[in-house]
Amino acid sequence: MIWIFTAVLSAFFAGLTSILAKCGIKKTDSDLATALRTGVVFGFAWIMVFIVGSHTGIGDISTRSLIFLILSGLATGASWMCYFRALSMGDINKVVPIDKSSTILTVLLAVIVFHERTNLAVKLIATVVLALGIFLMIEKKKSSEGTKSRAWMIYAVLSALFAALTSILAKVGIDGVESNLGTAIRTGVVLLMSWIIVFSRGKQTGLQTIDKREILFICLSGIATGASWLCYYHAIQNGDVSVVVPIDKLSILVTVAFSWVVFKEKLSAKSFVGLCLMVAGTLLMVFFK
Repeated sequence: MIWIFTAVLSAFFAGLTSILAKCGIKKTDSDLATALRTGVVFGFAWIMVFIVGSHTGIGDISTRSLIFLILSGLATGASWMCYFRALSMGDINKVVPIDKSSTILTVLLAVIVFHERTNLAVKLIATVVLALGIFLMIEKKKSSEGTKSRAWMIYAVLSALFAALTSILAKVGIDGVESNLGTAIRTGVVLLMSWIIVFSRGKQTGLQTIDKREILFICLSGIATGASWLCYYHAIQNGDVSVVVPIDKLSILVTVAFSWVVFKEKLSAKSFVGLCLMVAGTLLMVFFK
């Protein structure tokens, strides 16, 4: 049952990630910030690999596992790009719930792909409760700019879709691969992808003018992300994806709490009810796994 504990730790660090990242992209371009923080995650992940000694297993990774780890990394990169773009445009309390909707698709895919059908009826009911909670938490960002005000929602939805694919592809990719090593390999793919995007869009020039305070928050966000990933992929390697993913999404509790303290972003009554439903749906999956 250690995997449940690591899933909870993953949620905590993921919640910190959103807040720290928001602090780091007030002026810094979201693509550039993503590339910088991925570099921190990459270093953090490989340090852990050498600490646990799993680097000796690199030569034993099968071609199949390597392919799925790479695909998972690509999906993660795409999800990150969309997520931090959405964060730079919208409120955390609006963006995060949509991103967490990836839970619904992930649970359904886990049931179909991995045949995780223990207490299937409860999982489906919990998924419906989650979906209702997410729907209640989604609110339009007030703005006089019309179409532009809705752009953050499109990026948030894309982030959720790619995040769902990430979990499924990673579950296949780390079969027989030490979780820390699998995380490090995936991070390398995300790092390469993020810098290719930065250079293809000519955004590398922003490195010269980036605010030092924001660099600090970007680095702290990367460390939090690295810690979250290591816990998360340990959990999905040893537990059920359909249970681990909802637990991980409880990071929204940490995010909402810190966004209220740091950014003064308060929840409406409707959003609060939605948050409670999301928590209830998650707890259903945990206790009736």
